[in-house]
Amino acid sequence: MIGVFDSGVGGLSVHRALVQRLPQADFTYLADQANAPYGVRSGEDIVELTKAGCIRLFERGASLVVLACNTASAIALRRLQQTWLPDYRKDIGRPVNILGIIVPTIEKATGLPWEHEAERRGEMVQALDILGVFATQATVRSRVYEIEIDKRKQDLAVFSEACPELVPLIEGDASVVEIAKAVEGHVQALKTRIGRYPDRVVLGCTHYEIIADIFRAALPAGTPLIQQPAATAEGLALYLERHPEYDVGAGGGRVFLTTGTPGPQNGLVQSFWGAPLAFEAA
Repeated sequence: MIGVFDSGVGGLSVHRALVQRLPQADFTYLADQANAPYGVRSGEDIVELTKAGCIRLFERGASLVVLACNTASAIALRRLQQTWLPDYRKDIGRPVNILGIIVPTIEKATGLPWEHEAERRGEMVQALDILGVFATQATVRSRVYEIEIDKRKQDLAVFSEACPELVPLIEGDASVVEIAKAVEGHVQALKTRIGRYPDRVVLGCTHYEIIADIFRAALPAGTPLIQQPAATAEGLALYLERHPEYDVGAGGGRVFLTTGTPGPQNGLVQSFWGAPLAFEAA
């Protein structure tokens, strides 16, 4: 079984793409809505909450957990992989792993494999392209997109804009008008800092995929949005081809869990999902 973890409903955008790419696999989605949003929390909080979510999913039988959350992927993934997971694997006696969404996103943004390292050409590189990243405060503070893209592609400049109110607005079923006003403010703030609009954009929080059309309306027509869900789904499919040791099931099971209040999700989420959606208690 594959576990999909997010602080809230944003990871449903990734979950949907994973299901479409791997329809036979069994999936369990876990939203940590009792502790959302993650983007305003300390790094230590994010690590501990992410670890707790992974444990819940592993205990339910997951072989792989996909962190469908940029904040958790940026802050917690590497630390959990390096310092916690090796001993946990030994304790439970079976192969398990945690994967994130930032690696496939950066591969898509640069058009280069993660292993690629750019030839260093000094400090006078003229950036030809500007990538705008809209994300949570914690993801922006981590500078993960700036650091990792610079390692691979020196002619792509990255500018990030923190959008701290967007996740609470989406989780709280705010009106489209209210969300659009917030998004427009962040797009204009980023434009002011850059001096022009970005050439391409990453929605660096999976919640923002739910309101992708609002971002498109606030950006110049035709501005490409790099789609994290599709990139993550393709990356996972390729990973599973290389790692047959992970049992992802074959029954097409679908379970939706929350640490918050179980029951139907809000209208904004159900509109995005295209059908009624209810979460069970985790």
